[in-house]
Order: sequence, then C-alpha cells, then structure tokens
Amino acid sequence: QVHLVESGGGLVQPGGSLRLSCETSGTIFERNDMSWHRQAPGQERELVAGIPDDGGAHYADSVKGRFTISRDNAKDTVYLQMNDLIPEDPAVYYCKAEEPDGRLGVLYYWGQGTQVTVSS
Repeated sequence: QVHLVESGGGLVQPGGSLRLSCETSGTIFERNDMSWHRQAPGQERELVAGIPDDGGAHYADSVKGRFTISRDNAKDTVYLQMNDLIPEDPAVYYCKAEEPDGRLGVLYYWGQGTQVTVSS
C-alpha cells in the first residue's frame, strides 16, 4: 500500500521560509513523477511545482524564484523549499505521486496535506 506523509508546515511571517517534506512508502519512488499542490479555502487545488523521475523541475509562475522542489531517491522523499513567503501562499499543501503501472497506465496517490500559514 502506498503512503505519502507530508510534514514541515506551520506558521511563518511574511518573507519567511519553510521546508516541506513528503516521505513515501510502498512505491518505487525513483520511478515516480512527484509534485506539490496547494489548496486555499474556497479555491481549487493548484499545481505548485513538479519534479519528474528524471529530475527536471517545473513551477507555477506564482512561485518561480521563491520555491524549489527537490527529491532524494535514497530517502524516498520529495521536498519543497519555500522562501519569501507572501500572503497569497497560505494553503494546505499536498504531495502527489504519479506511479507508472504497466497495466493501468499511471496511478495517482496523494498525501494528507500540511497547513502553511503566513501571518505577521
């Protein structure tokens, strides 16, 4: 069974930083495309950053230059370093894994989310 567990959320002042972690189990991590998404109250969930199995990262325009996604295949973990946090960043941040499956194509798994709050 696949599990994704996020951690690292919390309260930070504007301009501050947080590092989110998403540890996976039950899947062959290095084969997966990984991504971070966020959902603010009353809004749809949106892609923040993604990092495919080959490591080429991509970002939403709203976070380019402030957020960095990375992965450690030895630890089955994907990270999101968030710097220069602004009032538009608060949301529940979710980790997503896309696992290739020879029979079904791609399987999608989500973590439970971690809350990020930006407030002075």
